[in-house]
Amino acid sequence: MARFRAIRHIAMTATNHPLPPTHTGALAKREQRLAYSLLLPTFMVVFGIVLIPLLANFWISFKPVQLGDLRPATMLANEQLRPRPKAAGDEVILRYRVRNSSQKDPIKAVTMRDLLPPGLDVTLNDERCSLEGRALFCDFGTMDAGQRFNLEFPTMVHQAYLDSGERPRDVKATFTGSARNVLTSGEFTLDNFRKVFSSDEFWTVLKVSLYYTIFGTLGALVLGLFAAQILNTAFKGRNLLRGLFLFPYVAPVIAVAFAWVLLLDAGPGGTFNAMLMQMGATDGPINFLGQRAVPVTLFGLTFDFPMALTTVIAFEAWRYFPLSFLFILARMQSISTDMYEAAEMDGATPLQQFWYLSLPQLLGILSVLFLLRFIWTFNKFDDIFLLTGGAAGTRTLTVDVYEQAFAVSNLGAGAAVAVVVFFVLLIFALIFFKFSPQDDG
Repeated sequence: MARFRAIRHIAMTATNHPLPPTHTGALAKREQRLAYSLLLPTFMVVFGIVLIPLLANFWISFKPVQLGDLRPATMLANEQLRPRPKAAGDEVILRYRVRNSSQKDPIKAVTMRDLLPPGLDVTLNDERCSLEGRALFCDFGTMDAGQRFNLEFPTMVHQAYLDSGERPRDVKATFTGSARNVLTSGEFTLDNFRKVFSSDEFWTVLKVSLYYTIFGTLGALVLGLFAAQILNTAFKGRNLLRGLFLFPYVAPVIAVAFAWVLLLDAGPGGTFNAMLMQMGATDGPINFLGQRAVPVTLFGLTFDFPMALTTVIAFEAWRYFPLSFLFILARMQSISTDMYEAAEMDGATPLQQFWYLSLPQLLGILSVLFLLRFIWTFNKFDDIFLLTGGAAGTRTLTVDVYEQAFAVSNLGAGAAVAVVVFFVLLIFALIFFKFSPQDDG
């Protein structure tokens, strides 16, 4: 009894007074520094690929920037001799057509330098310009937006000009000056976000994006689950069939999208419509990719069925179910067969085995796949753009980013929509990690 009390006292003392942390030795510190130095390139790559574009997108979303603002205001000059000299002693005009390329921003402290060909005797008649030998220098001060003017200098042509072969255009005039750059300026605005959220179209696009993402993700998971369940059993030709199931995912998206467009075409060349009409399923062709909604009556209720959006979702599920199929099949093959044999001996049906044995084991991988597919589908642009171009009620937020930034030439509004996409996915990820099931297998 005394020995038991001593052991209990030592255990309680160790619990209430844990041992102090061990000090890190010099060797461990050197290994830690080496590990950080080896990981530094990876951190830099991640920072460059992920964080810098993300921060740049946030920056642009608060800027009143148009697509044309990416080209800064610059000075342009066209230099020529008129009329063209033919002999020594001809009197001509050396002309510079100078202009500010921007129609919005002025350019300050504008100067021009040019090296004239030999054999030209130029008479300066503009106090803004000076000539030292063959070097011409002009100080124009501030050039207003869109401002343009001509500089014309009377010039005498000598034989040296004709013999040299040099012409005024051979050496281009160089300019210096400072202009406002909207991307680097301190001007910020919330107008891009006001424009996005005040538009009724935005909330419709957001609903379409969520509808497309949720059902496209669930469709890919369900198809992948059934494919994995079928190909998890041994039969002749299983390996070949597994390879064929990967075709939608590995094929180029532009090829499979073009094939779907041809198959679902509402014209005479539409293969699927021709089959439906030959079977008597429809009286005429159905515009699967160009019809926004079709009235459908089901159980006495009539509602508008989103035809084009459903077709795009079907394409999404078909194209990306192989990824879910691979992960689910790998998880199925790691499950022990003993419990299935015990369940079969107890009289469990295949459906009961799947529901009570397989599905609980697959919840972990299914939740991870749902997270990944949700993020990837929400960010999808190429599939919808190739199939419908965002028409017929299939315009999602990613398509809206393209439309705002390039079709309307409003980069700030496009970046603002991209920021909304980021926060929607961030909120979804936080909710998912809080409530997602854990894999017990």
